[in-house]
This record gives sequence, structure tokens and C-alpha cells, in this order.
Amino acid sequence: MRIYELGEGTPEVAVVGSVHGDEPCGQRAIERFVAGEPSVERPVKLVVANEEALDAGLRYLDEDLNRAFPGDPKAESHEGRLAHDLVRELRGKTVLSLHSTQSYAEPFALVDEVDAVSRAICPHLPMEYLVETGPFSTGRLIDHAHTIEVECGLQGSEEAATNAYWILRAFLSATGVLPAPVEGDVEPPLSLHRRDEDEVTVFRLLDQIPKNPAEEYRIFVDNFQRVAPGDTVAAADGDAYSADDEFYPVLLSAHGYEDVFGYAADRLGTLA
Repeated sequence: MRIYELGEGTPEVAVVGSVHGDEPCGQRAIERFVAGEPSVERPVKLVVANEEALDAGLRYLDEDLNRAFPGDPKAESHEGRLAHDLVRELRGKTVLSLHSTQSYAEPFALVDEVDAVSRAICPHLPMEYLVETGPFSTGRLIDHAHTIEVECGLQGSEEAATNAYWILRAFLSATGVLPAPVEGDVEPPLSLHRRDEDEVTVFRLLDQIPKNPAEEYRIFVDNFQRVAPGDTVAAADGDAYSADDEFYPVLLSAHGYEDVFGYAADRLGTLA
């Protein structure tokens, strides 16, 4: 775990990157930001979390760090011990956790549940979708502290790394660390205007969509778009999965998870 602290005093705001070693966008965003020697208006802590997995080019070494929280200092796994240390570093802070995904190219945010923190910050972030993970938060960082997780784009892409940098700046602007999310004459690739609450659509995860072992997987629907009863959702070696009820796919992909395609969600409305 590599930690940077900027500004004077005890930070109440933090950014975490690369909880997963195969998601370098957070590390790259943090290092780009720190290299710019920014002037901050309140102290901030920035953490590159799973350095060992990053160096190995693996999602994790022993277990998924984002399923290992709150961790244990005596855990047998590297990630179990790291989770404990990371929670200690983030205690009492408002946190942005930067991720990437195989399911969706545009940024979207996830929280345990919508609260005052997410209502205040999410309209400042360059995304139109916010997902409540609810019962699926156990073991994830968003189940602890005041944490907003953002999927910054497709895993391993330059776009995800660039998006992560501007999302980081937007978050620091929303929390008073920076005066504004734009630097010099550089134009961000994302719209950083503050959205109204009715411009952020909220979904809530309902269930996992199981995936049987197979050689070939296919997806037939789009994330965040309504799936009607009877629609074909996915297939494993030609065996199709059809929807029993209406739902909205979230984090749905052919290869993002080992044993599930993704999640079925309900559309709750907007932050308004």
C-alpha cells in the first residue's frame, strides 16, 4: 500500500485506487495527480491499495480485496491483512474508490445506499447512473466508511485511466480539496458540469444472474437498459438465459465474473 498525503493537517477526504491489481486506472490517476504538485485547500490522503497485485498483473494474490473488508491483521491472506490496514487508513474519511470494469465503457457510481454524502457528491461527478448495492455490499469497501465507488471505464483502457483522473479531480472539487476540477487549458473528456439531482438515475441491485461453466459466453442485452420478461439475456455454450421478470442489468458481461454474468437491478428513479 502506497500513501500520499497533501496539505497540512489531518485529512478528512481520501481517494483509493487499484484495489484490484488488474485495474491500474486508479493508480495512474493518483500518480498523475500527485506528479502535478497540486495546491490543495484542505488536506487529502491518496492511496494506491494493492501494490503487490498490481506488480503481479493479477486481480488479487490470495483473495479479492474488495470482498475482504473489514479484514483482520492476523489473516492468512495478503488481502485480508491489507483490508484491515486500509480500513484503518480511511476511518472517519469521505472516500472515493476508483475501479474499472469489463461491462460498461462510461463511468457510473456505486454506494451501499444513497445517503447525505452520496447526494452531496454524486451530482458533481461525471456520470448519470448511481447504483445502490444494498445486500451485495458485504465485504466491499463501500460497506465501510463514507465511500463512493466509481467504475471509470473499460478495464485496462486508456480511457479508463483518463476518466479516473478527471473523476478524482471532480470528487476533490466536490469535497473542497480543489477549487475547480479543470486545470489550465486542458479540456476533460467528460462533462464536469454539476448535474441536478433529477439528472442522476438511481438503481438498486436485486439479484445475481448465475453463470454455469462453459467454453463460450454471450450477452444479448445492454447495461442499464430495461429487460422485459421473456427477453434473452445471455447464453453459455448456446444455452440461453431468459428473463422471468422485468429488470435492469448492472455490471453484466461475458467474462467479468467467474460464476455470475452480473446483477439484476430495479430502477428506483433519480436522486431528486
